[in-house]
Amino acid sequence: MAATGTGAQELENHHSERPVQLCNPHVASLKEDVLYHFSLGTGTHDLPAMFGDVKFVCVGGSPSRMLTFIKYVATELGLGRPGDEYPNICSGTDRYAMYKVGPVLSVSHGMGIPSIAIMLHELIKLLYHARCTDVTVIRIGTSGGIGLEPGSVVITRQAVDACFKPEFEQIVLGKRVVRGTDLDEALAQELLRCAGELSEFATVVGNTMCTLDFYEGQGRLDGALCSYTEKDKQDYLRAAHAAGVRNIEMESSVFAAMCSACGLRAAVVCVTLLDRLLGDQIRSPHEVLVEYQQRPQRLVGHFIKKSLGRA
Repeated sequence: MAATGTGAQELENHHSERPVQLCNPHVASLKEDVLYHFSLGTGTHDLPAMFGDVKFVCVGGSPSRMLTFIKYVATELGLGRPGDEYPNICSGTDRYAMYKVGPVLSVSHGMGIPSIAIMLHELIKLLYHARCTDVTVIRIGTSGGIGLEPGSVVITRQAVDACFKPEFEQIVLGKRVVRGTDLDEALAQELLRCAGELSEFATVVGNTMCTLDFYEGQGRLDGALCSYTEKDKQDYLRAAHAAGVRNIEMESSVFAAMCSACGLRAAVVCVTLLDRLLGDQIRSPHEVLVEYQQRPQRLVGHFIKKSLGRA
């Protein structure tokens, strides 16, 4: 596919045949690498033929949302028509769903750090085995905002933990391993410019707090357990806002850490469904929430079109 105009120049500037890297020397010694949770493998599938042209990977929580996204991108890029079917490449398993059109791969990751981490291990190995180069990975999803109108879109500058530190901690062989969670600043600014070009919804760049839990971990008062007061909650959320946090979700820290470690250009783009300073429960009508969830898709779709010279 030939890129033209300004988009072609931007694509040329960003990409210089960067291969996907692994930070694991043991993979090279495997006779066959089974990507169990994708129901794919190097011995059963021709991964370079299936995925070698992938340049953009978009990941999100639910299979239905990622199917909606691939249909939208296909239409936007002129690679499909309304009503076209897109088979789930991972139909051999019910863990994750994967869809592809042209250079775009759309993958579900479930909810929370453990689920997305498993997916990312196999996704990054898939891109490596497929000999992909110059890949951009973007998480699109939903979140709770802090001090933002519902429906605002947050492009993550840094993913921070529940103590507002830009790090992801994991226990490996009984030892504490900490990795940084910086995301690609240039990519974040490109996405912000794309939002300005669309001029359809409020978009900000800010830090995203990633938690291990939806209820107590995010300071909600409406879970089955709660050991703090409304004032405690407000003090915590306002401290988060003062630390630059603009939204809260459950996947960004390990996403940022793993993509950075493997040299992948990555971003997180999430819409806010409520302002947590004003409440804990999502009360917007279903049709409003559906439109909110489309906002990151429209922004990322515009970015992909522009990168390919099709905007």
